[in-house]
Amino acid sequence: MNRGRVHITGASGSGTTTLGRALAQAWSVPHADTDDYFWMPTTPPYTTKRPEADRVRLMRELFLDRDAWVLSGTLVGWGDEVAPHFDLVVFLSLGNDARLGRLTARERVRYGARIDPGGDLAGAHEEFLGWAAGYEDPTFDGRSRAMHERWLAGLDCPVLRLDSGQPVNELVEAVLTSEPSPGQPSTSR
Repeated sequence: MNRGRVHITGASGSGTTTLGRALAQAWSVPHADTDDYFWMPTTPPYTTKRPEADRVRLMRELFLDRDAWVLSGTLVGWGDEVAPHFDLVVFLSLGNDARLGRLTARERVRYGARIDPGGDLAGAHEEFLGWAAGYEDPTFDGRSRAMHERWLAGLDCPVLRLDSGQPVNELVEAVLTSEPSPGQPSTSR
């Protein structure tokens, strides 16, 4: 695939940001993450949602009209007007145990002992892991595989499905060697 406008999505902890950064670096194009638009900057982070109209407006101002970029994260439920810009969507999958392990490790690096029982972020950490664990439950009202699958089915661009248990360099190579064309059905590797 030539440089283009790629959205990398999947469950929290599936590696969308990691792959997004690596692909953007390989192409020397901007990388953006939906969390930077969805959430207001706060301390601690991820506590105050930005109004929906402002999210898309900021994306338009900062990168959407460029000819190439990589956007990681999810737009399900709020970013449908961004989807027509995509040349390709990469959907990452990873088993729940591995994802939750990654998320716990990431939270440990970010917050240290603050997520331990009795720590000031312990409750928020447990709530976040509970939310993330619901991804495979089709009745879950948060971000779920069922929601993602419905959203992916409505896209007009190709969808490349990858197992994010693979090394990042292999995932980047899978994207670089994909040959998407409009209307191409989803493919898996």
